[in-house]
Amino acid sequence: MDSLHFTMNQHVKGKHLSFEERVVIQTRLKDGCSIRAIARKLSCSPSTISYEVKRGTVSLYHDKQQRYKADHGQNVYQINRRHCGRKSDFLKKADFISYVIKHFFEDGWSLDVCANRSLAIGEFSHHQTVCTRTLYNYV
Repeated sequence: MDSLHFTMNQHVKGKHLSFEERVVIQTRLKDGCSIRAIARKLSCSPSTISYEVKRGTVSLYHDKQQRYKADHGQNVYQINRRHCGRKSDFLKKADFISYVIKHFFEDGWSLDVCANRSLAIGEFSHHQTVCTRTLYNYV
């Protein structure tokens, strides 16, 4: 497993850990290295390593022993990455979107007129609409 270190690139600050780096953590922990030593080896913060160890630790032998597994850590990381990022209001405000689509395509209104008129006549509140920039991005 020492050949892994020589084939992988050095860790860049601000980047996520790769699977190869997780394998290095697993082998180093198995060898008895400290978290600080592993962090120095991977050129990252010791807190990054400790968070990764918490994320990838599994229970063995009916919860009698805890071990870090790189593949488990990678799976948990990928599951958590699915839930990150900005959430789109576009899909949550389907009534307003259907109103805009109806008037834009059938009546020939511009997107600005659709958005502003819906607010002016009180058909939709400000919280039920998306901005015109969002409308222009999706049309």
